[in-house]
Amino acid sequence: MATTVAQRFAAFMLDLSYEQIPEAVAAAGKLHALDAIGCGLASLAAGSCTAALRVVEDSGGKPESTAIGCQRLLPAPAAALTNGMLCHGLDYDDTHTASGTHVSVAVVPAALASAEATGAHGRETLTAMVAGMEFVTRLGMAAPFAFHRRGFHPTSVCGIFGATAAAARLQGLDFATTVNAIGIAGSMASGLFAYLTDGSQTKPIHPGWAAHSGIMAARLAAHGATGPAAVFEGRFGLFPAFTGDDHAALEEQFADLGTRWETPRIAFKPYPACHFVHACLEAFCEVMADPTFDVNDLDEIVALVPSDAVPLVLEPMSAKLAPRTGYDAKFSLPYSLGAMLVDGRVDVATYAEDRITDPRILAAARHVTYRVSNLVTYPAAFPGGVIVTTKSGGRFEVDVPYQRGDEHNPMSEADVAEKFRANAELALDPESVTSQAQALLHLEQHDDLRGALHALSRARSASDPVFGVVAAHNHLQDSSPVSQMRTSRVSP
Repeated sequence: MATTVAQRFAAFMLDLSYEQIPEAVAAAGKLHALDAIGCGLASLAAGSCTAALRVVEDSGGKPESTAIGCQRLLPAPAAALTNGMLCHGLDYDDTHTASGTHVSVAVVPAALASAEATGAHGRETLTAMVAGMEFVTRLGMAAPFAFHRRGFHPTSVCGIFGATAAAARLQGLDFATTVNAIGIAGSMASGLFAYLTDGSQTKPIHPGWAAHSGIMAARLAAHGATGPAAVFEGRFGLFPAFTGDDHAALEEQFADLGTRWETPRIAFKPYPACHFVHACLEAFCEVMADPTFDVNDLDEIVALVPSDAVPLVLEPMSAKLAPRTGYDAKFSLPYSLGAMLVDGRVDVATYAEDRITDPRILAAARHVTYRVSNLVTYPAAFPGGVIVTTKSGGRFEVDVPYQRGDEHNPMSEADVAEKFRANAELALDPESVTSQAQALLHLEQHDDLRGALHALSRARSASDPVFGVVAAHNHLQDSSPVSQMRTSRVSP
């Protein structure tokens, strides 16, 4: 009898067949896998989060799975750790808005590594992947942004369960063993927002560790370890422990498994920065595109944001005005708006370590203040806006209720494919870029995942000449209608 959330989800997942997944849901799952891997390739090229690769290469172990940039196979948990960190290294990967979770960076690395290790067919891999995505999103939606407010990162806290589910399915675990695996994962759930205090790079570790631990939880259960079936509910369950609230909407979120699908609602990112930054950037782009706006006449940019954005991208303001690291800059709305004002775009190069001290950007950032606004589409979306005033008395106000990449303001499949191409070309030769894209977009057709992912082992790192391409990495922004009008620049 499935009475707990873990039991209910295990029953749903183990009964789910590829044929039961709607075509649009399966297509979305593949597109998110493509996007995540592309972000991982760009991260490798930029020299971001390569510590995991060095660690796992030194550790040895059974050759099972492919890691981006590693020429030999690694143990599945090690490959998942490496790929999870790389895929989140630039903060360019997808986000499920309503749950506040980065989904694919935990689930996709765990699913692909497990599939290679077990010899699973691509169809089974995609089924496990979609199931994992559904698990992560629903857990986050049960208490929207409650984890954030307590200082926990829901990408890892919730992500480990999606990774565990995918791994358990691909390892062929039965119902009771799968429930044990999910229960074990609860004791591995982790991830703090403490990196915001100094700009350190612990955040990419979160999905990597979730992917690694999900495989380990499934393997522990397979060898007889047990875990609590009521890992989410009850006095010491995940939600009371991590949110301080035992009234999470778990029943509501898990009552319609198989009829409501959240995977197509996961939002893609057009900018490699915190999602709370995006709508304000889009709004400011519209102002810059207005022919009556003169950047050299700028007086003030007031960012309109939901209250949850403030501690992440706006305060303490002194730190946001002078980011200490490239990763720190990704969580600075003033810096990001300053870069848009100076360069007319925000891309991977914006957050390079040699850019965050640019005096023109830092001076422009000092024009930014903020106002907490009652944005009605939040938390279902990441809305925002700007009020821009000029020294000569001009006033421009733009609201963006749904950030670009959201289901209500979508990036097309062609946009996502172009983003992958631009990211992947930083680390792979053009032929490998094409073959890898085709392999992921036709995942369900492969019975040899190891062969389908082999190109990833040939990816090049920051030590190769290809790294120079990052400086010219403008991709998606330059293809959007708004960005095509971004001709204004701040005078030197």
